[in-house]
This record gives sequence, C-alpha cells and structure tokens, in this order.
Amino acid sequence: MQKIAIENNLSETAFVVKEGDLYRLRWFTPGGEIELCGHATLATAYIIMRFVEPACEQVQFVTLSGILTVSKNQDLLTMDFPSFSLSPIDISDEITQAIGVKPLKVYMGADMVCVLENEEQVRQVVPNQDIIRNLDGVCLHITAKGTTYDCVTRSFAPKCNVAEDPVCGRGHCHVIPLWASELGKKTLVAYQASARGGVLHCRYEGERTILSGNAVLFSEAQIYVEDC
Repeated sequence: MQKIAIENNLSETAFVVKEGDLYRLRWFTPGGEIELCGHATLATAYIIMRFVEPACEQVQFVTLSGILTVSKNQDLLTMDFPSFSLSPIDISDEITQAIGVKPLKVYMGADMVCVLENEEQVRQVVPNQDIIRNLDGVCLHITAKGTTYDCVTRSFAPKCNVAEDPVCGRGHCHVIPLWASELGKKTLVAYQASARGGVLHCRYEGERTILSGNAVLFSEAQIYVEDC
C-alpha cells in the first residue's frame, strides 16, 4: 500500500475492504500512513455509493480514528469526523520564519494551527517546507476569517511528503472548532485556498465536526503488478 501511495504521489491514497456490514479504511501519504483524512474518505464513499453499492445511502468505515460515517445529503456527501482539541502555544521565531509572517495566535492539536490577520495573508504565504518539517505537529494549517466564506485555510504537510494539501478535511477538524468559537456559530462555510481550491460546508458539534462536500469521478485505472 505504501509503494502504491508513493507511485500515485498524491496527498493521500485510500485503501478499503468490506468487513461485514462495515468497510475497513486506511490512508497513506507518500510519506507514510496517517490516522485521519477527509479528502480520501469522501472519494472512497463516493466510489462505494456509485459503483459498489449504488442503493446505499450511508457507509461506515473502521479507521484509526474510530468509526467514520459518510451519508448522502442531496448533492453532497456528509462526513462525521472527530474534532481535535486545541491548546494555545507560544509564537516562536521558527513559526514566523516558516510562513513568512507573524501569526496572531498559534494552537496545537494533532497539527499546528496558525491564525493570521486576514484572508489575503493566508493566500500570499510562501511556506518554508524545511522549517515546517521541523515544527511540532503532523501538519501545519494557516487560517484567517474570510470575506466571502467564514474562514479560509491552507494546509502544509512536508513530514508526509505533501507540500500542500488541496482540500484538507483533517485540517478543518482543527480549524472549524476554532472558528465556531471565535464567530459564535456552529454552521460555517469554509474555503481551502490551495491552487485547486475547495468549499467545505461544516457544522461543529463539540466532539464531532461534520464536513460536507462534492465528489466527481476523475479517472478509472488498473494497477499491474509483476510477479517477482
């Protein structure tokens, strides 16, 4: 699985197998296995509901983050994920050097979250991947209050050999609890300001973060393995 993920060279590659009424799901980045991934979960649920079990309205996955449920919601797929708890940490020189701007606040969960002054700062950041690789946390997320959207975020994961994640569900399980508290609202529309970009419809429910998004079929392929 790790070799396939390296060959694909995408942020994550998902692997799934049916186990009774559930599916066991694992995610691999080019740099190793991770315990939570939104983008690949959305894609996996889409494939199951479209090709494997077309009549299915809901699918449950057994993962390193527990049982994850994905449900059809009109044109969207809705994922029920765990929320990450955040604790404030000091703003070090290394953090400022990593993103080229001093954040207003920095928090640590499983990943590091830097809150910037405005959306434009988030969009303009040129990350120093070498410095980020040496910071605490699996990933680094930079985020700010949005203008069109409630919040705007970018996500970097050089420890996983991923320079920038195009749309990061894991990251929004960090930033949605933060912005729900800051903005005093439980339902938010978020934007991932990567080169590809993506809109996430989010709801904060304490220990759970609900993320909804669209999925489309990009390609179909077959992997060939030579016998050794």
